[in-house]
Amino acid sequence: MKSDYIFVYGTLLKDAEHSMSKFLEKHSAHEADGCFYGKLYLVSWFPGAIPSKNPSEKVYGSLFRVFDFETVFKALDVYEGVNPQSLEPDLFQRHIVSIYLEDHSVIEAWVYFFNHPVEGLKQITSGDFLNYSEK
Repeated sequence: MKSDYIFVYGTLLKDAEHSMSKFLEKHSAHEADGCFYGKLYLVSWFPGAIPSKNPSEKVYGSLFRVFDFETVFKALDVYEGVNPQSLEPDLFQRHIVSIYLEDHSVIEAWVYFFNHPVEGLKQITSGDFLNYSEK
């Protein structure tokens, strides 16, 4: 399955004021805000999400339509620690999941999921990284 959409929930959000969020903004178009079923954790200065089947567990963020798939995902994979050549587990893995938008539509989009154990990490129960006050 392929998608020209990416859903972001952390340092890639427009308001995160990060160099990679500016890169994404330059190479894509913001389509909508929404959520996916998941749990959000504070990994370090950045968050990591894991998927959930529970509709009451949501991670909030923004959906972008990517202009040039190869250019954008090549850069984002490096940023997110995705390296198929590495012998170590990747920091994140990219998967396509259902995104539930504010207008009640659903779209399939790429999401970077944290690829390490979450035991001992602080859960951001609101699912909203930018409004988390204990960063």
